[in-house]
Amino acid sequence: MSGPGWLVVESGTDVRLVDGLAERTDVTVLARRIAGGVEISRPPNHAVPVTVGPVSRAGFARLVWRRLRRESRPDDRVLVQNYGPAALAANLAARSTGVPTFMLVCSPTERYYACRRAHPLPDKPFHARELMGLKALAWVNARLGRHYIVLSEHLAGVVRAHGARCPVSVVPVYGVDGDRFRPAAAPRAECRWARGLPPAGDLVFFSSRIAPEKDGETLLAAVRELRGQGRDVWLLHRSGGFRALRSYAERYGVADRVIATDAAHPLTELPGDYQAADLCVQASREEGLGFSPLEALAGETPVVATAVGGLAETIVDGETGWSYPVGDAAALARAIAQALSRRDEAVRRARAGRRMVLQRFERRLVFDRLLALLEAG
Repeated sequence: MSGPGWLVVESGTDVRLVDGLAERTDVTVLARRIAGGVEISRPPNHAVPVTVGPVSRAGFARLVWRRLRRESRPDDRVLVQNYGPAALAANLAARSTGVPTFMLVCSPTERYYACRRAHPLPDKPFHARELMGLKALAWVNARLGRHYIVLSEHLAGVVRAHGARCPVSVVPVYGVDGDRFRPAAAPRAECRWARGLPPAGDLVFFSSRIAPEKDGETLLAAVRELRGQGRDVWLLHRSGGFRALRSYAERYGVADRVIATDAAHPLTELPGDYQAADLCVQASREEGLGFSPLEALAGETPVVATAVGGLAETIVDGETGWSYPVGDAAALARAIAQALSRRDEAVRRARAGRRMVLQRFERRLVFDRLLALLEAG
């Protein structure tokens, strides 16, 4: 990047994005306070100035507008998360400062929110007015924005449907570190022992947060069906919402087959979980891209995923994994059973998946593309 950069984070971000930027430029993070959570998933490995603003989205947007108007310089670049109030503030500031500003779109916000209509959680209720507000913000930002950076072709279609009149570039940051996420050197049994996991049975890994768009319920229903067929299957879950998953597992009668803990460290622990697992499942109702299946494939762990959103671009049935229709527990159970039973075919698809990940999603490659876009302005 030709000058210092700004990363504006409205809804929390992964430390791998922050570190990837900090390795290449001086970056300042403006982050909205996340009540009961964290603004950056882990402490960065680099010394990065971070300002944590108000928990209110409107209050944070005002902070963003003031800081960028007052402190950004012509050779700066602003990367603002998604297309909410903070993006609106950054785009308005750019109108007066002329500083190149990019909307980094990692998820289809209004589509994720719409999943609450039929699948609300106690802390994630559905309100029609909020959905209308999200759609209105998407429309306004589409007219004010100068450049979108999106993770997938699916998300490119989402922002174009908003009425985007500016360039839309597909760059799947933060990518996958193919050196860390790699096939295990030891047998899977040793990997399980190292992670303290059951030595016998089939281990299915599910790392998604508990949210309406991630559909942990269908996966639990599939596990129940597989247990009813006599399969010795375990479900491993690593997420900040692991207690909620345990509660759901009790309702589905499979709590004794669920190993659920807080999130593993994304670089030092998570690769070991993929290496220990027989299969990774991504059960999303909506998905911008889906990094968990890519990380699994980088370690040559087979994947089953819904044929939706960005997942349909990477988990191609018969080529890089197994896919199934959204919300179909019986179809998911069949796909899991096939992946666990047809070991040679699972290995073939997983190896093809690793080649795909290294060609299209390798961390260094995607950050080089990101910085080239930012430098070009």
